[in-house]
Amino acid sequence: MTLARLQTALGSALRARVAGDDASERAARIWDTPGERWFTEQDPVWRVHADAAMFPGGVAALLLQMLHPMAMAGVAGHSGYKGDPWGRLQRTSTYLAATTFGTVEHAMDTIGHVRAIHERVRGKDAFGRPYRASDPHLLGWVHVAEAWSFLHAYQAFARTPLSTSEADTYVAQAGVSAGHLGVVDPPRTVRELEGELTAYRAELEATEQAREAARFLLVEPPLPLASRPGYWAIAAGGVALLPRYARAELGLPASPTLSRGVLRPLGRASTSTVRWAMAGVGRDRAQEQAA
Repeated sequence: MTLARLQTALGSALRARVAGDDASERAARIWDTPGERWFTEQDPVWRVHADAAMFPGGVAALLLQMLHPMAMAGVAGHSGYKGDPWGRLQRTSTYLAATTFGTVEHAMDTIGHVRAIHERVRGKDAFGRPYRASDPHLLGWVHVAEAWSFLHAYQAFARTPLSTSEADTYVAQAGVSAGHLGVVDPPRTVRELEGELTAYRAELEATEQAREAARFLLVEPPLPLASRPGYWAIAAGGVALLPRYARAELGLPASPTLSRGVLRPLGRASTSTVRWAMAGVGRDRAQEQAA
């Protein structure tokens, strides 16, 4: 197999995991449908969400979100993350792609679909407290954890990190879809984002549900044995991004030395590999469109 074919094969396999077997059809609808869009290729949110750093960033976001008992109860009770983990990932990636790269009409349709699902998701957390997925405060936590994780992953693993002003713009742009989804006054700057993350700190606690989900995500992922080392390298980068308190709550390595010396280098190397592989898919798609 030539290097170019290996690149395309690896990239296609990754895309199928993240976006589903019908990834090409979904991509055509999101990217090729004409119409008004919220963002362009020059916008920070487009650059961040299109980069391979989203792989470790997604791991970090999931782990961080688990620390809110109500958010974790919703995932454990309604998402089917163990029975259909890749389906859940694909639905999440489709939402991010549609609201970042798609037309405004497609983005709003996607948001409306998710809002309808949220209205049905409710129950009690591990402490017996009632929750509902449509609660603006809970939606705010999910958004803050995602935006913080995606931004930090890009700044740590992208070829060219965002400038200070671009990072603020990213936070504001990431809040556009969040506001339509039901988040009240999403953060507009990095300072506001960091402030909101800190404000939620008192509500965070790793329940047994969270620790079980973390073990599923990190120790025994639903992958063939041959694929696990590469996945673990990506996950190492995600773990390295987490605040130290989050790693400690989940029983993960909390040493800053280990994070800097081992986990971050693994995350950087694996993200570079993913970026190379996905470039092959992009090259082939461009050739098909030009033909």
